[in-house]
Amino acid sequence: MLHLTAPPRQRRPSWSDDPLDELAERLADVCGAAVHPDEIAAVLESDGLTHEQITSRYARRDLFDVADELYARVPRRFPDPEPAPDPWRTSPWRCLLRGVLFGLPGIAYVLGTGLLPGRPGGLAASALVAWGWNQALAHRAYVRLGTGGRRAAARCLMLAAPAGAAVAAAALPVAGGTGAGLVFAAGQALYLAAATALLVLGRERDLLLALGPTAAGALCVPLWDPGPVAVTGLLVGTVAAAALLAVREIVRSLRAPDSRAPGLPRLAASVPYGLFGLGCGALTLMAPAAGRSAAIVLTLSMGVAEWLLYRYRSLALAALRRSRSAGGFRFRAARVLVLCLAGYLALLTAPALATGAPLGPLLALGSLLWIGLLLQAAGIAWPSAVACLAAAGAEAVLPGLALPHPALGPAAVQLAACGCAAAALLAVACTRLGRTTAHR
Repeated sequence: MLHLTAPPRQRRPSWSDDPLDELAERLADVCGAAVHPDEIAAVLESDGLTHEQITSRYARRDLFDVADELYARVPRRFPDPEPAPDPWRTSPWRCLLRGVLFGLPGIAYVLGTGLLPGRPGGLAASALVAWGWNQALAHRAYVRLGTGGRRAAARCLMLAAPAGAAVAAAALPVAGGTGAGLVFAAGQALYLAAATALLVLGRERDLLLALGPTAAGALCVPLWDPGPVAVTGLLVGTVAAAALLAVREIVRSLRAPDSRAPGLPRLAASVPYGLFGLGCGALTLMAPAAGRSAAIVLTLSMGVAEWLLYRYRSLALAALRRSRSAGGFRFRAARVLVLCLAGYLALLTAPALATGAPLGPLLALGSLLWIGLLLQAAGIAWPSAVACLAAAGAEAVLPGLALPHPALGPAAVQLAACGCAAAALLAVACTRLGRTTAHR
């Protein structure tokens, strides 16, 4: 009996199409994203590729041979990661509302002009103490809010806000104020403490509601003279409403669940924030010496200034993701900083020209305050505090020393002091915020 052996399998000619090319094209996305051939093998197995198909159609020994060859043929094309959410994205309307809240309290001084004493030095001293205290308190409360939740922040505000109001009110008699000025200072201190609590706890609308009586009175002033009794009632109504709304929100927040977190910074960490508030307050109070409308323009611009702070952090984070080197990021971060600062100065320019305020001193002061706020927001607190206090000290001392030199009047002193301080802070900001660790 004759036994014939099976003919050997014919090799595919080198010029014929390889079915594996078609498979590689069909699975290009899978093969390009794979980091190991086993991932491709798992996909082929899940697609139902059988051993017979592997040996007959693709002329390979097993599944892993097919996966190895597909992995070798298809270049790596890893998909781009999903864009990370922007933690600095904020609503411009919320910033605009906060800007309105910064500006509306100034109406109280317009309404209460007839109630105030002739020399407002004591009232200014009380306001400075309140600004410094509440700036430090806001920093401490925000830290507590981030580490321990609303309950921890409310506990901080409940203890420190009344103490700050008492200290600020006591500053007026120390500075020589008496009578109606003492009552006005007490109301001012109580309002600032309540406003700090409401802003930290995110109740901007409640604060806007509390300012309603004062805003309504200001609208009526051009039509009729409300008189001292009505003015007193409006101011007391605003202070009482703000205090009651703050107490209500603190009580509500005290009922929130407690989420204690370790690593709470020391109280001394809030000191530079308080000193920065003190310096900003002094610079704002002295701003009218160079131009009567300067303080009004600055106050009304705070909402846009806050929005530009968020924009800088957002754009700097985007620049960090696009940069391929530390030097490239430093350049991009500095460019974003200059653009945001230029935007804020452009905002100040239009009302300054419209009101006749000296442009140079106003822009120098605006630059100093905005860069200082940016550094404070980034956790770089001491340079801002030192620069603002130094500029305020120079403005307070130099005009008296330069009486024989008319060129060194209040406007020139403000331009020189704030300009030099702003230039120093700009150098600090470009250096410190040009580090990648400042944006993580």
